[in-house]
Amino acid sequence: MLIEPKAAPVTRNPMRIALVLVVGMIMATLDQTIVNVAINRLSAEFDTGLSTIQWVATGYSLALGAVVPTSAWLVGRFGAKRLYLAAVAAFAVGSVLAGSAWNIESLIAFRVVQGASGGLLMPVAMTILLRAAGPERLGQLMSTLGLAILVGPLLGPVIGGYLIDEMSWRWMFFINLPLGALVLVLAARVVPQDVPEPPRSLDVRGLLLMSPGLALLIYGVTAAGEHADFTSPAVLVPLLLGAGLIAAFVRRSLRVPVPLLDLRVLANRTSGASAALLGLFATGYFGSMLLLPLYFQVVRGESALVAGALGIPMALASGISMQVAGRLIDRIPPGRYLPASITVALTGFVLFVLQLGADASYWALGATLLLMGAGGGGTMMPVLTTATRSLSREQQPAGSTVLNMISTTAMAIGIAVSSVTLSALLPVTGGLQALHGLDPGARAELAPALAEAFQYTYLIAPIMIALALVPALLLPRRMPED
Repeated sequence: MLIEPKAAPVTRNPMRIALVLVVGMIMATLDQTIVNVAINRLSAEFDTGLSTIQWVATGYSLALGAVVPTSAWLVGRFGAKRLYLAAVAAFAVGSVLAGSAWNIESLIAFRVVQGASGGLLMPVAMTILLRAAGPERLGQLMSTLGLAILVGPLLGPVIGGYLIDEMSWRWMFFINLPLGALVLVLAARVVPQDVPEPPRSLDVRGLLLMSPGLALLIYGVTAAGEHADFTSPAVLVPLLLGAGLIAAFVRRSLRVPVPLLDLRVLANRTSGASAALLGLFATGYFGSMLLLPLYFQVVRGESALVAGALGIPMALASGISMQVAGRLIDRIPPGRYLPASITVALTGFVLFVLQLGADASYWALGATLLLMGAGGGGTMMPVLTTATRSLSREQQPAGSTVLNMISTTAMAIGIAVSSVTLSALLPVTGGLQALHGLDPGARAELAPALAEAFQYTYLIAPIMIALALVPALLLPRRMPED
């Protein structure tokens, strides 16, 4: 999300500021990717099933998305530098609390604290950078911020795997304390002081409708998987309550002058199609992120470190293609480029699913992961660019906020659906936690059936990505005129 600031003096050395902000964002992206590798260990540690453990990731994503729409108001109320320092400090404190969790409920609660503070880092960093550099140098410095998106997914799973195997799962959170302290010291010295401005009004009622509505809706989905019955009160009540709150939120967003999320920007045909594409693609693509390290650990018996390292091809291809895609979308019409990029991701996922088995070649899986990552990285940033470029300058900040919210919500939904589906398909009574008590011989016998469960669960991703081709084909096939 880009918070459009008033004119401000240009700082002499904005690259120093950008590099400091990159360290802060790496801290958040490291944490987000480390957790995926830890799901199997957390299930064993807390003797809890996948449908509950997944809230460690889902709760973070929901909190991250919920706080983004409030960032513009918070910047105006407290100032960008003060808010950034507070967000880094809160993230570090939330990390220490998560590392000190005594049960799964406390861990999920502290992950929500992390998500709420981590969700402010990107939009506030972008605001600081724009004020420091000016629009004419923003492109170069935004590419610097993109380093966090590349470095985090590359190093996170490997560092997390090492900490989990050699030390304790708690250290994947404790590591944020020295990183947070470093960012606080550097940011306090390098980031220029700003003066808070009178903020616009905050749609508190909209916030109170949206956040609980999404949480209840996803809880209803996970409860349906656990009970295998959509008619159970434990499923119907949260589903209906969540749907009702979301419907009320949408109705309010279309009526009030300054809503929490201005959904009216989706009336623009290109932005609406881009939003639909983003929601479908992100649900499939990010929903599958939880499955990859679990497959290597549960089916193939690999350690957390090896499972993290085996995911490097996907992260590397995604980071590189993201840099290239940002340039291509300025030259190729979105109606031509995005269907091709989605097709690359879809091809990778289909080939991955077809060969996924108990003894699939790691080299062959790595090759398909390259395609999956290249298609994913080549799609996410261009679709955001396409959606916001079609809006007026006044609408762009609101449009960016809506798209960010769609992306984080789709991620949370995708993780929840994938984890519930896998839990239902696992060929053992008691789910994931029951597998931890089996001896190696019994697990080896179960390996083909376990691989089949992952194979069927992975089908969710290519199905959602294939559906994303429909709105992609509705995008303009000519470059917009200046």
